[in-house]
Amino acid sequence: MSTYVIGDIQGCYRELLDLLDAIKFDSTNDQLWFTGDLVNRGPESLAVLRFVKQLDENTIVTLGNHDLHLLAVARNPENKKSRDTLDAILSAPDREELLDWLRRLPLAHTDRDTGFTLVHAGLVPQWDLQKTMEVAHEAEAILKGSDFHKFLDVMYGSRPRQWSDDLAGYDRIRFIVNCFTRLRYCSKSGKIDIEYKGAPGSEPEGIQPWFCINSRKTGKEKIIFGHWSTVSLGNITDFRKYNVYPLDSGCVWGGTLTALRLDDETWFSVPSRQPRIFEE
Repeated sequence: MSTYVIGDIQGCYRELLDLLDAIKFDSTNDQLWFTGDLVNRGPESLAVLRFVKQLDENTIVTLGNHDLHLLAVARNPENKKSRDTLDAILSAPDREELLDWLRRLPLAHTDRDTGFTLVHAGLVPQWDLQKTMEVAHEAEAILKGSDFHKFLDVMYGSRPRQWSDDLAGYDRIRFIVNCFTRLRYCSKSGKIDIEYKGAPGSEPEGIQPWFCINSRKTGKEKIIFGHWSTVSLGNITDFRKYNVYPLDSGCVWGGTLTALRLDDETWFSVPSRQPRIFEE
């Protein structure tokens, strides 16, 4: 039995099948983890969502920002953006079943046997692993609850920017969700900047990649994340010295789709079938 973690798919269904062939995935023995962003921007989001859902107990999926965006668009079509490719899901006969499954996915997953923790985007330096899982469960309870739509109505926004145990209400949940699903950069004090998207080394003064903060309390934990398709294009050549494993290799932008086998930390990738473009 092997465990493979697969980076952001974003509707690239054929590439997912290519990658599963490349790793010789055995659905009777192997387990798949996904970094989130199963959907959007790519051509076959509905097929990806249906396929991953039917894998059932063979999978761990953390929620990504595009997955949450799908839930928000389903709640209010005015949230739809011009480049979204979500219509097939929104008009599917099994739409509600798929959306209900999606909103019940975790924001973080940690596994004592392998020693790895999975998130979509990042963690602020103030959170150790125990705190990470506590705040993840706190936000997950809102998304799983009967009033989850109330949070979706106020989900968008970049504030608050600084973690405090005193944060309360939807401000607290928004901060938690922003960290798990949108974070790339923050200051040494943990003030988050979720607007800047450039590769490491291009950032303005005062912020760093979240995993480079020396005071990060999860610095000794092995963290797998996606979300940041340009992270490998910057000035960092050795991510393992930070104990992080970035898996978004820009498949939807014409890059590759990547998997990591946790047993021996072996990497696999297949080329994208999408046209090569730069992320915006």
